[in-house]
Amino acid sequence: MDIKKYLGDKASGVNAALERLLPRSSDFPKNLNAAMRYSMFAGGKRLRPVLVLAGCEAVGGNAEHAMTTACAFECIHTYSLIHDDLPAMDNDDLRRGMPTCHKKFDEATAILAGDGLLTLAFELIAATGGVDKARLLEVTRTLARASGYMGMIGGQVLDIESEGKEVTFPLLEQIHISKTGALIAASVRCGALIGGAEGPILDKFTRYGDAVGLAFQVADDILNVESTAEELGKPVGSDEARKKATYPALVGLKQAKAMAAELVEKALGHIEGFDERAEPLRLLAKYSIERRK
Repeated sequence: MDIKKYLGDKASGVNAALERLLPRSSDFPKNLNAAMRYSMFAGGKRLRPVLVLAGCEAVGGNAEHAMTTACAFECIHTYSLIHDDLPAMDNDDLRRGMPTCHKKFDEATAILAGDGLLTLAFELIAATGGVDKARLLEVTRTLARASGYMGMIGGQVLDIESEGKEVTFPLLEQIHISKTGALIAASVRCGALIGGAEGPILDKFTRYGDAVGLAFQVADDILNVESTAEELGKPVGSDEARKKATYPALVGLKQAKAMAAELVEKALGHIEGFDERAEPLRLLAKYSIERRK
């Protein structure tokens, strides 16, 4: 299987669904809708929604039933990027090689565009058809927890509070697990939930997601050191300039790469024994640390 082709094919399906589900720029309120669509369609790998779909298919589920939830995850991710780029946070001018939302529009519109995508995410899950309501309730709880104060938002706070300070390894790991890893882990778990997984099987896919989520963020730290501005779509070395807590800064580049590889092996171990339907998840785990952007 060609993982880049798989990602591209799945991402195309997600983009087509997002095109249908997002409000049109011509509808009221036009400027807000335009800002939401601008950031949503500015690029991106659609990794989180693809993991939702792959998790669903890996347990024998119908990926069509998981599509609205997949789109919900991308709404959450994009909202977080809009807010992360704001002057009060990272103050970035570029995202995916394009002006950030607050640069293209203005700060107030960017904040509200992020809020709009956040709330739309849960509307999409609630409108899902063909899935048991109890499972959708668990999907909603899982996404809310992963993106809220116990997950992504909490990790962002820890990240901001740690800038310019010496951090311990456990704190660094907690920042990464919360800020990035939680949403990636939830993607796989929610896909498996929609696909019908429960009990020990659901636990295995959840632990797979935990390991891949952390590996992805360690790889991001490495890319911020080794990649180019053209590949990243934003300036390289920004983590070091802001004195952010990162794995290369704390343990060194070589050790960070070794840790990322160990996390991928750990992820693969959790889904060992599953049939070929889980092959995309195996390849996505490896891709998480081999990508260049």
